[in-house]
This record gives sequence, structure tokens and C-alpha cells, in this order.
Amino acid sequence: MSLDKKDVEAIAHLARLELDPSNIDETASQLSSIIEFVEQMNAVDTTGVQPVAHPLDLIARTREDQVTESNQRDHFQAVAPETQDGLYLVPKVIE
Repeated sequence: MSLDKKDVEAIAHLARLELDPSNIDETASQLSSIIEFVEQMNAVDTTGVQPVAHPLDLIARTREDQVTESNQRDHFQAVAPETQDGLYLVPKVIE
């Protein structure tokens, strides 16, 4: 699939990107190359291939959950307009 100048301008508009008009042709070429590469990848038969989150069979290092701060709820709620039983009270916005 080949993108033209109009396609690139539309994509830039949707992405809220400002492109220099002198770079639009180069950007179109680069985006077209990316799309062609994705099409090549989509053409590969992946039947029977299990999806993986990482190519290596690694176990993520985790840390133990530890409390690092004291409970400051009363301190934070002292400046709130309304609280009740530790909860912030807000106006009803949905009927």
C-alpha cells in the first residue's frame, strides 16, 4: 500500500501533528514502507504459534509489598469540603 500526500496530511491531522510541507513526500515514503512491512508480517502463517509477552522465558523480578508511608487520610480530608466515614462527598452528577 502506498500513501500519497493527501493520506499523510489526513493522518497528521488525526494525530494532531504539524508536518513541514517539504517533508511530506519523505514521510509518505517512510509510512508506506512501514505499512508494507506490516503487510509482510501479516502474510506469515502463525497457525499453532502461541502468543508470548516476551521472547525469552524470563520471570519478572518483583519486590515485596511494604508500607512506606503512614495513613494520612485525615490530614488530606481536612481540606475537603465534605467527607463522611473516610469518603469524599461530591455532588451527584448522574441521575
